[in-house]
Amino acid sequence: MTDKKNTTSKKNLAAEITALITPALATLKQSLGEKKFEKRLKKAVKLLTHGVKPPTEKKAATKKPVAKKIAPQKSKKAAPQKIPVAPKKIAIKGK
Repeated sequence: MTDKKNTTSKKNLAAEITALITPALATLKQSLGEKKFEKRLKKAVKLLTHGVKPPTEKKAATKKPVAKKIAPQKSKKAAPQKIPVAPKKIAIKGK
């Protein structure tokens, strides 16, 4: 149909679709008549091309240098001071 490199307008795209569909529906064209067939073909092409955007050349996006975020260093907290525990004297009763 169309090359991706070539930009086409919606009118050109519709004309290409019409050219592709018309030979396939030759019997319908004979039974409906020229005028009705052209109107229906136009509606069909409109429905088929709805929401289709013709391919366009994409511009190279300028990339900003990615700044690496340095994680904040966690400061080590000082260990809590140990409270010295004096050994308890246990009194042993003699017999």
